[in-house]
Amino acid sequence: MSISVESIAHIRLTVCDIERSRSFYERIFGWPVALEIPADADAETRQRLGFLYGGVIYRMEHGFLGLRPAGTDRFDENRVGLDHLAFSVGSLAALEAAAAHLDACGVVREDIKDIGVSYILEFRDPDNIALELIAPK
Repeated sequence: MSISVESIAHIRLTVCDIERSRSFYERIFGWPVALEIPADADAETRQRLGFLYGGVIYRMEHGFLGLRPAGTDRFDENRVGLDHLAFSVGSLAALEAAAAHLDACGVVREDIKDIGVSYILEFRDPDNIALELIAPK
């Protein structure tokens, strides 16, 4: 027997500086905040939302992405764990628009690559986490 899953519900990334990472992800992706501890939260609310560890969860179109502060180590895809995180976009035109947006935001990126079955655009977040946008052919 195996477990049947439909999709990934959420991913949470650990980051060094939560404010720096929030600024990056909000500027690049513009996802709405789904969950965070309000600045004026009482003790009960802080305890109930303690699983956020001072981070934030964003609502994407399909699923959620969370950020959690965790030390000062930088990401390295050559260690056990995450290699990269890829997000899909609808078309090559959307990928080209994303490249222009990254350029306008001053984010270093690779050129759009044709990998045969799709197109990809690679870049990194402030903690060096490898991110990719992928568009169908």
